[in-house]
Amino acid sequence: MAKNKFHDGPGPSQRQLRVGELIRRSLSEVLARGDVHDPDLNRMSITVGEVRTSPDLKIATAFVLPLGGKGQEDVLKLLARNKGELRRAVGKKLGLKFAPDLRFRLDETFDQMDETRRMLSQDAVRRDTEE
Repeated sequence: MAKNKFHDGPGPSQRQLRVGELIRRSLSEVLARGDVHDPDLNRMSITVGEVRTSPDLKIATAFVLPLGGKGQEDVLKLLARNKGELRRAVGKKLGLKFAPDLRFRLDETFDQMDETRRMLSQDAVRRDTEE
């Protein structure tokens, strides 16, 4: 079994999951309201699908996707460029003692779901699953 750099042990703790979800909601709200002083970023609609935190909660990796899937590389550059301001906004909103370092990755779960649907719609696969 291949090792995933996000899951090396028994899985995330309840605390990691809870803080990750709080960060996801806050980050989504900050991006939706256009609280960042970057007009290029404020013009984009960005979906934050998931946020995974490191065990010590010092790093938060946000999985993002621009609405419609267009401009994926641009969105990562814009988020990286505004990382400090986003970190401050999220930390202030959550009232955390230390705001985690934010990292951004493309959310590929939508592509995986499309591929799964495509595979399940094939005649050979449908025939096997109906029997």
